[in-house]
Amino acid sequence: MGIKIQALLNIFLVFIVYAKAELLQNISYFNGELANGCNLFRGEWVYNTSTNPLYDSSCPFIDSEFDCLKFGRPDKQYLKYSWKPDSCNLPRFDGVDFLRRWKGKKIMFVGDSLSLNQWNSLVCMLHAADPKGRYSFVRKSPVSYVTFQDYGVTIFLYTSHYLVDVVREPKGRVLKLDSIQQGNAWNGMDMLIFNTWHWWSHTGAEAQGWDYVQYGSTIVKDMNRIEAFSKALTTWGGWVNQNINPSKTKVFFQGISPTHYQGEEWGSKYNCMGEQQPINGARYPQHRPIAADIVSKVLFGLRKPVYLLDITSLSQLRKDAHPTKYSPYHSGLDCSHWCIPGLPDTWNQLLYAALI
Repeated sequence: MGIKIQALLNIFLVFIVYAKAELLQNISYFNGELANGCNLFRGEWVYNTSTNPLYDSSCPFIDSEFDCLKFGRPDKQYLKYSWKPDSCNLPRFDGVDFLRRWKGKKIMFVGDSLSLNQWNSLVCMLHAADPKGRYSFVRKSPVSYVTFQDYGVTIFLYTSHYLVDVVREPKGRVLKLDSIQQGNAWNGMDMLIFNTWHWWSHTGAEAQGWDYVQYGSTIVKDMNRIEAFSKALTTWGGWVNQNINPSKTKVFFQGISPTHYQGEEWGSKYNCMGEQQPINGARYPQHRPIAADIVSKVLFGLRKPVYLLDITSLSQLRKDAHPTKYSPYHSGLDCSHWCIPGLPDTWNQLLYAALI
């Protein structure tokens, strides 16, 4: 009897180890490690006078709201900082190599204006690598794209503030936390980079873009936004599990982009306006946003591999990199989005490092 029990225990342990290995394969984003053990997302910002962006305001794809230099930002020190992981060097972004690797492929960013931020950055970085190359550019809603015609690479942007659906019904606009009909537009891509969070804290019918929120058969005027975000992201996770073939499509989640409206978080009486330097060191004085924990929890439970582009902590350090007042589309200060060129270029450098 004892031998049989031991044999069953051994089989059970093998199963647990195998299951854990499968999970770890799916959640390699948690440690962000390269083959040499370097964690790309742990490090600090290093000032270097020789550091220059790969492009400038002449890039034909930049949305004006992010074009800080064009709209009068006088300082350029924020462009001189490079991300330095603790135990290795971040691979240099090679736009031509990126285009060659993804020749004939379709890449789509799906999300809100932070996805727009990163999309703007990537297409400008690629254009800078092949400035004389042929391209086509379409800017519409909900789908915009740039095609680099000499390589057959198309970089799409699908605007979706919540990832789940907002449906117009007789009663008004309903945010449906368990519905992703729009996901049909995401099929057939070779790479998907998702993002959502920015709009979940918006309040008021005009600002939030919906009048009711629905989950299952329950419809209410509002609910706890953290709970709603968690339910919606779980629905998105179900879509990934059901629709993604990992042999055909790489999936990334952008991570939670932080804001810098509360100067007391880093010992200031003000906000991001006038800030010209990152926070020193590797740690932000305050905790990560709770949304980042929800993202990790949802990704941990997926059956399909999704790589977390964990930009939260490194971006928290960049209180200096926002458009502030140097944007034509914000009546107040913008401490949510990021200047381009600027921080999103590092996000795309990290994306490139995860692909090579």
